[in-house]
Amino acid sequence: MDRRSFLTKATVGGVAAAGAAALAAPAIAQAAPKITWRVTSSFPKALDTIFGAAETMSKHVSEATDGNFTLQVFPAGELVPGLEAADAVSAGTVEACHTASYYFWGKDPTYALGCATPFGLNVRQMNAWLYYGGGIDLLNEFFHTQNLHYLPCGNTGVQMGGWYRKEINSLADLQGLKMRIGGFAGKVAEKIGIVPQQIAGGDIYPSLEKGTIDAAEWVGPYDDEKLGFYKVAPYYYYPGWWEGGPTLATMVNLDKWNELPPAYQAVIRAATEAANGNMMASYDQKNPTALKTLVAGGAQLRPFPQDVLSAAFDAAQATYAEISAANPAFKKIKDSQDAFKRDAYLWAQIAEYNYDTFMMVQQQAAKL
Repeated sequence: MDRRSFLTKATVGGVAAAGAAALAAPAIAQAAPKITWRVTSSFPKALDTIFGAAETMSKHVSEATDGNFTLQVFPAGELVPGLEAADAVSAGTVEACHTASYYFWGKDPTYALGCATPFGLNVRQMNAWLYYGGGIDLLNEFFHTQNLHYLPCGNTGVQMGGWYRKEINSLADLQGLKMRIGGFAGKVAEKIGIVPQQIAGGDIYPSLEKGTIDAAEWVGPYDDEKLGFYKVAPYYYYPGWWEGGPTLATMVNLDKWNELPPAYQAVIRAATEAANGNMMASYDQKNPTALKTLVAGGAQLRPFPQDVLSAAFDAAQATYAEISAANPAFKKIKDSQDAFKRDAYLWAQIAEYNYDTFMMVQQQAAKL
């Protein structure tokens, strides 16, 4: 073979191969800028399921962009105190946070509607409203005024109603009861006689042990088991009427969000949606085992008396009416959630309720 002919063919073949490789590469990898964001969490690493939602999101973003878009997740306090996460993102100190938006309800009660409010939507209803009922767009009408872009990113499902040193037999037993209960829920709980206390997670156990407080709510069996509350406050009540479907959120600085290439915006939307579903599945797997362990260790399961639930519901409605009268943004979102909830429960009581009720009876009869 002629040497010149061989080199010419080899060069042409190499160029063709390179062209084919370029055509075969994913479009997102061809024009993917290198971007690194810091994500400050409002949660410690010890809450592995809640903190882990941000790590799940980060993993999906990195894998989908061949490592070109990196989200570095930091636990609460490492970059920013947990309860200052949204402020830091809004100010541009960090690019994004993973948090519960109701932590910031004191700035504006509308923040709470992005997470959970007493007797609000449950997890399935919240997801349906967010993704298909216009919820994300409605929330971002508000959050954009705070220089934040909101994306759902996790859910614990309905939480437990907390740990009590003494039994609660009626509404009268709540009068003057000092309870660790956070934020917006505390505003409603106050109306039914509870004295809300703001106490950090690490201080709850000693406060219960010393009798400084009479009760405390946290999350649910998996997370509660780690803190050992059953040893000093054995009565474990349900349901957590103030957190029917608390949605965690990734909140991004609005300027940074708008600067992202559209492909990266699509990736982070998909990643947060994946983390949202993953976190709920994780809790559904872990909570049953933890609940059995707690009961074996002495926890006494109790449902809230009906007069407690009824009084709390009425107090919540009165609170919403007061806020809505003075806050149009809150009213617009709350009205949308309530309308969605009415139709959701119309449907849920037909098939879902009857199927689940029948299956629970079979479980109680040891037939499963």
